[in-house]
Amino acid sequence: MRDLSFIRAEIDRMRVQVGRQRREIVQLQRAGVATEAAKALLERMLMTLDDLREQRERLKLENSDGVPRRRAARHG
Repeated sequence: MRDLSFIRAEIDRMRVQVGRQRREIVQLQRAGVATEAAKALLERMLMTLDDLREQRERLKLENSDGVPRRRAARHG
């Protein structure tokens, strides 16, 4: 099974890819080109991202004592 750091890195990578795909869809729409295939790809990407998030949450619970915790607020 993948470790938590790998899953987090994969989620970050997928977020970038989803953003690129959304921008590409907008460009295709502006050009008047069909976007069905690009939208289907985006949907598959979003489903993969959901699966990765579920894996991350599962791993977080397995690595903890089972008590959900809130992340500390970032100050910067």
